Amino acid sequence: MPSRSAPRHMVTAAATAALCASSLAWLPAASAAPAHADQHRQQAFASAATEFGVPEDLLLAVSYLESRWDANAGTPSRAAGFGPMHLTDLAAANPDAGTEHHQHGVDPRGDDARPAVHPDTAPPAGQDTPGLHTVALAAQLTGVDAAALRADATQNIRGGAALLAHYQRELGAAGSDDPAAWYGAVARYAGATTAEAAADFADEVFTTLGQGADRVTDDGQRVRLAAHPVRPDTGQLDRLGLPGGERAGVECPPDVPCDWVPAPYQQLPNNGYGNHDLADRPNDLPVDYIVIHDTEGYWDTAMKLVQDPTYSSWHYTIRSQDGQIAQHVATKDVTWHAGNWFVNARSIGVEHEGFAAAGTWYTETMYRNSAKLVRYLADRYGIPLDRAHILGHDTVPGPTAQTVAGMHWDPGPYWDWAHYFDLLGAPITGNPTDTRAGIAVINPNYATNQPAFTGCDTAAPANPCPARGSAEVVLRTEPRADAPLLTDVGLHPDGKPSTMAVSDIGSRASAGQRYAVAEVRGDWTAVWYLGQKGWFHNPASAPTATWARGWVVTPRHGLTSVPVYGRAYPEAEAYPQGVPVQSVVPLQYSMSQGQRYSVGEQSVDSEYLWATTFDQAGHVVVRGQTKYVQIQFGHRVAYVKADDVTLLPSPIRG
Repeated sequence: MPSRSAPRHMVTAAATAALCASSLAWLPAASAAPAHADQHRQQAFASAATEFGVPEDLLLAVSYLESRWDANAGTPSRAAGFGPMHLTDLAAANPDAGTEHHQHGVDPRGDDARPAVHPDTAPPAGQDTPGLHTVALAAQLTGVDAAALRADATQNIRGGAALLAHYQRELGAAGSDDPAAWYGAVARYAGATTAEAAADFADEVFTTLGQGADRVTDDGQRVRLAAHPVRPDTGQLDRLGLPGGERAGVECPPDVPCDWVPAPYQQLPNNGYGNHDLADRPNDLPVDYIVIHDTEGYWDTAMKLVQDPTYSSWHYTIRSQDGQIAQHVATKDVTWHAGNWFVNARSIGVEHEGFAAAGTWYTETMYRNSAKLVRYLADRYGIPLDRAHILGHDTVPGPTAQTVAGMHWDPGPYWDWAHYFDLLGAPITGNPTDTRAGIAVINPNYATNQPAFTGCDTAAPANPCPARGSAEVVLRTEPRADAPLLTDVGLHPDGKPSTMAVSDIGSRASAGQRYAVAEVRGDWTAVWYLGQKGWFHNPASAPTATWARGWVVTPRHGLTSVPVYGRAYPEAEAYPQGVPVQSVVPLQYSMSQGQRYSVGEQSVDSEYLWATTFDQAGHVVVRGQTKYVQIQFGHRVAYVKADDVTLLPSPIRG
């Protein structure tokens, strides 16, 4: 890898002109005592910076890249990090809290034509690296108990400042009020294992320093970082002694750390093969979707599993602590990740290190590098940047009625979809006043929207989850807070209502999803959802949705109801000799006359990839005449046959 003695990119466009000047005077941020209770965190950064001799603005920028200054209720991140400074403690984070990603539930390949992929062995042990034990070092440096460093935001900030100062000393760099002199210490702070990942983290910190930031944290603290463009001394990176990455063959944007860690394509006993299918997309099949997952395991575990030929596969994994990306399969090929073969054949799977069941949070550096990757892939394949095409694994439909209950629900209700789409450059928007437009775009305030979920602690599933922001709103059968939740007969065949269990998505809508409005009563809005009216609290003073116009479908005239499908397979007549006909079977749901559902894709071609042989020459793409429409039916998307429905502009309601 070439030396990183020069900056990879300028900090911001606005900073470029300033950095071309003969000199740039750095002015420290004002650190006067706060006048209000919501400024205690701002003061904590100022005090810690002074105590440990770290530039205040630099400390703020590092924290922003880790946590966006949030406390996250004292719970650990996906990389075992705690508090605004993301001090790591693997043992306290309970690495066994998650369940291995594909160990339970539906076959990740999701194709009836091949035996299901259900590994019956336990996943290999997770990682244990020095970068996941910084709480212990911070305790030594500050004399503060590890528990306090994890739970107390002020002590956590002190611990982070102490670590930065320690890393600066170990690099033999002098303390300085100028952030430009701290590039090496910042690069080390992320705990990256490659020079490329360390540099990427540091570059993002200095980008943030140049742009500035201002927000209210998850616990109501107002924190501000003034914009101060700085040209850092990137030559310090070489002192870290980190190895370079292997970018040969990767399909990644140039400004993210990306390695090639290939998933094996090889023959197995009894005519089997694994762990993906060769293809020639988009020449043989379109790429319509990018699916966002979490790994339900740590990075090292995911790396071992994806390199097991008997296991399943996905295209990319992103590490939480530093945003490192590993590509495993070329995007032209089909991986086994979503549990629905129709979606697999048309999608790219991106895994994020983490545990949805544990209710932990995602780092900002992971969000940013994920967004860069997804934007790059969306541009390359012409994929719209909306929730109908950038899918969570939780929004992928079960391909058949029998598989619905086993489908996965990651990345979970704590993935911040609104922030993610801001980073994608495609903000979730709508008209805040056009209440007659006919479509509700879900968009709660992430920090203040805190549904009372249960089950984040798998050892005590009845216990409430920590109070924290969520991208999801809860739907009820009536416009009142104590009304029962809706019933999802796919998840609850006994007909009982959905629950507030964190994994129960049967009565929830997520930020960016678009639903046809059924009714409005005062502060409550009802949308069509799984054949029912689902009510959510949506007061004008604190809206949880905005309004949009678009296309909806309703059963065509003369049909009482129409079936709903989890895959858009061709009609029987389309299959050539030698390729078994795949059943076009509806899910357990239906769309009744008078109901309307928001359209995600107006015309979906019916296709089926017959791929059951190691030799790609034996693969066949079957294309039918049947057309489908993709809709937002419940929490998951679904398909209806175009001939069964009428496509209409969203109604102007009276």
